[in-house]
Amino acid sequence: MSKNKPTGVKNRLMKALKQNSGVPAWVILRTNRRVRTNPKRRNWRRKWLKVK
Repeated sequence: MSKNKPTGVKNRLMKALKQNSGVPAWVILRTNRRVRTNPKRRNWRRKWLKVK
């Protein structure tokens, strides 16, 4: 991918980066371990982002 990206592509990549985190420990504690995993978790090798 090129070094210079349009702002829209950059914003979409930033959003994907933020979404790719685990569930915080305080959320797991507050929900009594009902919420443990993030369904939007993604691996860079397996899932291809369709941002253009």
